[in-house]
Amino acid sequence: MPRRTATMLASTLMLIALLCAGVFLPVPYAEMSPGPTVNTLGEHEGEPVLQIAGRKTYPTDGHLNMTTVRVTSADYRMNLVEAVYGWLSHDNKVVPHDTLYPDGKTEEQSTQENAEEFSQSQESAKVAALKELGVPVTSWVIVSTVVKDTPAQGRLHAGDVIKAVDGTPVKQPSDVAKLVTRHKAGQDVVFTIVPAAEQAAAEKAHTKTTTTKKVTITTEQSADAGAKRAIVGISAGTDHTFPFTIDIKLADVGGPSAGLMFSLGIYDKLTPGSLTGGKFVAGTGTIDDDGKVGPIGGIDMKTVGARDKGAQYFLTPADNCAAAAKDTPAGLTLVKVGTIGDALGALKDIRTGRTADLPKCTAKG
Repeated sequence: MPRRTATMLASTLMLIALLCAGVFLPVPYAEMSPGPTVNTLGEHEGEPVLQIAGRKTYPTDGHLNMTTVRVTSADYRMNLVEAVYGWLSHDNKVVPHDTLYPDGKTEEQSTQENAEEFSQSQESAKVAALKELGVPVTSWVIVSTVVKDTPAQGRLHAGDVIKAVDGTPVKQPSDVAKLVTRHKAGQDVVFTIVPAAEQAAAEKAHTKTTTTKKVTITTEQSADAGAKRAIVGISAGTDHTFPFTIDIKLADVGGPSAGLMFSLGIYDKLTPGSLTGGKFVAGTGTIDDDGKVGPIGGIDMKTVGARDKGAQYFLTPADNCAAAAKDTPAGLTLVKVGTIGDALGALKDIRTGRTADLPKCTAKG
């Protein structure tokens, strides 16, 4: 066999071997890519995303799109070829698997956590919008989750209203942890609660009359490495009573990052006129009950997804501005927002054509 032919054959076989190795060799990475974007003012799978009953609503137009990031699942293991392709692709991002799923988090755990965050973000979006409109909302602290095999299991339940801990009234979720961690592991904590079922019945009957009961729980030491603190095994959250019904119909979405856009969509539907003036505005950002906008992950994926769908402006959390501005898709204006008030002000500039006044993102923030 001629030397040249033998060399080509050997090179070809080596290339095939390398490709086979790349296909079958798993690597500890995951991939992020632009996900779907949905207009909060429009419909999704045949029904309105925002459904409001018991309060006058107004027609609107334009887009207020929430954006998402698509990620490989916790159980999926990329191979070397996929990782290299992802690194070379401009619109995708390959990151260490532990970045998305720390501490060996399973797909089930990740899905549950994302669903809880999504549910809480919807509540906060409603509260923030109504507060901006001056509509009163009643709020209280609840047990949001009970961790399996902890002292609270079977004693407290998701939805129980926490009135006090050791006789000290609870005003916000962080109060619960502060009061519990005053104890040492093995000491008793007394919770004054309204059981979830009784609270639900009171809401249904439109009455504020409820009966409290006291539940004593013995604390244990946290299993977190290096954390020597007392716990009972719950996380606290906030629940609300709204003066009318607001439903957000959007399945298969998780996490808290759509909060800002839900809030703006609700505000738009409850006020005359159009917030966008018919423009295509997309955005992202968490939102708390007071209307503060927080940062999110995957900002570069979200701006790409928004621009691909036709967005002209992107409402960007202030803390994400520097990262987003490093690689802004052509034709997309990044607008810096820190509160729902900032976002409403920016939308006014957009619909009135005063775009020179917009607070734009820069590489410095």
